[in-house]
Amino acid sequence: MFTRLRSDIQCILDRDPAARSKWEVLTCYPGLHALMMHRMAHWFWTHGLRWLGRFTSQFSRWLTGIEIHPGAKIADRVFIDHGMGIVIGETAEVGEGCTIYQGVTLGGTSLTKGSKRHPTLGRNVVVGAGAKILGGFTVGDDASVGSNAVVTKPVPAGATAVGIPARIIQAEDGKRREQVANKMGFSAYGITESDDPLSQAMKGLIDNASSHEHQIAMLWHAVEQLSATKKGPECVPEDAAVKETFEADKLTQLVGK
Repeated sequence: MFTRLRSDIQCILDRDPAARSKWEVLTCYPGLHALMMHRMAHWFWTHGLRWLGRFTSQFSRWLTGIEIHPGAKIADRVFIDHGMGIVIGETAEVGEGCTIYQGVTLGGTSLTKGSKRHPTLGRNVVVGAGAKILGGFTVGDDASVGSNAVVTKPVPAGATAVGIPARIIQAEDGKRREQVANKMGFSAYGITESDDPLSQAMKGLIDNASSHEHQIAMLWHAVEQLSATKKGPECVPEDAAVKETFEADKLTQLVGK
């Protein structure tokens, strides 16, 4: 028990720059208190003491503002940061090394008793503040869920889910992920600067339009040269786009860098 507690404290020190000492973490972090009481409640639940498990869970909710059903399965080294308003359902499973911020819901969409109604988080998943993950599916290892996202379908390993309803962004090249991991160890609040799919789509369209204009200008320039040598420049229309006017950089700044 004490080995597990030391591991939980160390994972908070590793991931929260505001944590200054083990004593501060032990006495002032409600996420740690909620996990400690959940393990007690889960033991009661799995040993047939269902009412005592629920009562312990409710006491923990009153004390910490974090509601974890005693039937939920939570692995080691899980970091609940701030934690107020978190709800974790009965059949939810949280893998080792996950980080969960305030206001998160791991909820169910089925009313069938005994079924897998709540999500499963793989290892090292980051769930941003206010995110809602609803349903009995799996969020893969090393995935991220952005703040306030509403996820209703599986998230592949290493991917990012953002938006309402959540859109899945596949992981970028391993080099960027390795750089982020080396700097931070995880993506705080499930967000990186290139995660907005709408901005990425707009920037792709802008780059594509800019490339097309460049190619058209080159074609008209070639036509102009060819016409000048054979029939004279007057055969080139006055409105021919022989120069590039598309300001891709300005439009890219409008949709976000």
